[in-house]
Amino acid sequence: MRFLFLFLALLATPLGALTITDSAGRVVEVPDEVTTVFAAGPPASVLVYVLKPEALTGWPRALRAEERAYIAEPFRDLPETGRLTGRGGEANLERVLQIKPDLIVDFGSVRDTYIDLADRVQAQTGIPYLLIDGRFENTPQALRLLGEALGVPDRGEALAADAEARFASIDALLSEIPEEARPRVYLARGPDGLETGMKGSINTEIIERAGGRNVADDGGATLGLVRASMEQVIVANPDLVVTWDRTFFDRVWEDPLWQGVDAVQKRRVYLSPTAPFGWIDRPPSLNRMMGLTWMAGLMYPDRWPGELRKEAREFYAQWYHVDLSEDALDRLLEWAEGRPPE
Repeated sequence: MRFLFLFLALLATPLGALTITDSAGRVVEVPDEVTTVFAAGPPASVLVYVLKPEALTGWPRALRAEERAYIAEPFRDLPETGRLTGRGGEANLERVLQIKPDLIVDFGSVRDTYIDLADRVQAQTGIPYLLIDGRFENTPQALRLLGEALGVPDRGEALAADAEARFASIDALLSEIPEEARPRVYLARGPDGLETGMKGSINTEIIERAGGRNVADDGGATLGLVRASMEQVIVANPDLVVTWDRTFFDRVWEDPLWQGVDAVQKRRVYLSPTAPFGWIDRPPSLNRMMGLTWMAGLMYPDRWPGELRKEAREFYAQWYHVDLSEDALDRLLEWAEGRPPE
């Protein structure tokens, strides 16, 4: 009977298929030549675009006008496909079957919920489905794994090596700085700045990886996003505040509630670029590699050797396939270096 199952499995394997073991340990038969990929969510769309943009069948959310200049021109008008995973997962299997991709890719959590979803979608559609670990530290492995699956192993290796070099630079810098000497950082989300991510959450991962001490820390009892009170922020009194919310950034300088925070008084509130993807999260994908470089420069300006404008230009060319104009760079970095509105 065992030999019968093996025989049937061989019959079911497409000719020219490549066997890939994904991050969940699932053995998936991927076509030898993958020309179309459905991204199950925003993090996966970034991963696929970075590695092989011509294979991406669409964006989970269509690009906004302000994001278009930061994506290579042939891929700015890809259709909106919806998403299979995460909040607002509105893409249904009919949509996937209409597109008929060679492969479905999800990039993020590999918890049982997502494994079950991958198995179910693959069984119902007959389309191979790779589940790839989206933890920040797993970035090099993710690039190599999907690079192999998409038939672009050299690009996967080149980007993985770049990610490893960025991590190594951070580690070398932090090896000389004791924990207690590292800056205390608060992530301000939302128009009032009072939503934040607890230490260890995916939303604050690059802050901590870049050597910041997240002031939203209860010893690991709470993970994910939470609402903070203004009193808690004042008591925590962070050295730096980072945000991606322009409304909060514009208001914080004159908001009387925030005047008791040293970071506001010292003009150490920074607005993260968000085009085409956020440098902090939104989504929590490979876009955070640029955020890591930015954050290290904010926290350790005397020790970080880079120049943000040059680093951003090089990153966008290497990772996003786009050569930025001077105007696009100006708009991208307008407030990232902490120059508050006049």
